[in-house]
Amino acid sequence: MADPRFDVQTLTIRRKIFSLTNFKFHLYDPSGKLAFYSEMKAFKLKEDIRLYSDESMTEELLNIHARTIIDFSAIYDVMDSKTGEKVGALKRKGMQSMIKDEWAILDNNDAEIGIIAEDSMPLALLRRFLVNLIPQSYDFTLRGTMVGTFHQNFNPFVEKITLDFSADTGHILDHRLGIAAGLLLSALERRQR
Repeated sequence: MADPRFDVQTLTIRRKIFSLTNFKFHLYDPSGKLAFYSEMKAFKLKEDIRLYSDESMTEELLNIHARTIIDFSAIYDVMDSKTGEKVGALKRKGMQSMIKDEWAILDNNDAEIGIIAEDSMPLALLRRFLVNLIPQSYDFTLRGTMVGTFHQNFNPFVEKITLDFSADTGHILDHRLGIAAGLLLSALERRQR
């Protein structure tokens, strides 16, 4: 059974743009209360993102780590740090992501169960040529059903991202996997700037 703290409909991820050593992510619930905290070391060849209950980093909840070093179609395993359970994985679709970002959502046996895709081809092209002045948006689809969105708000100093799982009325998405996807998209976008 997943930690009940993951049963959220919306989260706001805030990340300071200017940081040289670590990327720090604060995840807030709809009331503005800190729900989770994450930190990722800069300049690592193999991504390893940890999600904690708060800034003290004493209670680790999730671990998101790349299977290989610098891979165009990398797979990131999402592990529940408390139980050791593999929640699932996220796989970047390398060639498709050249123009429009696309990720596969994998279950704990690596079977593809869904897609995370950038909102539109024309906007994706504009983003690549206008140096990220147009905020990114992604749709989460699981087994053919829209279950969530990721929307970036443009701010030159603090990145603010809204994760919204309210479309998942059947509760088919494990929100641990959805939150991990939001963190991963935010972290990798930071490296592309």
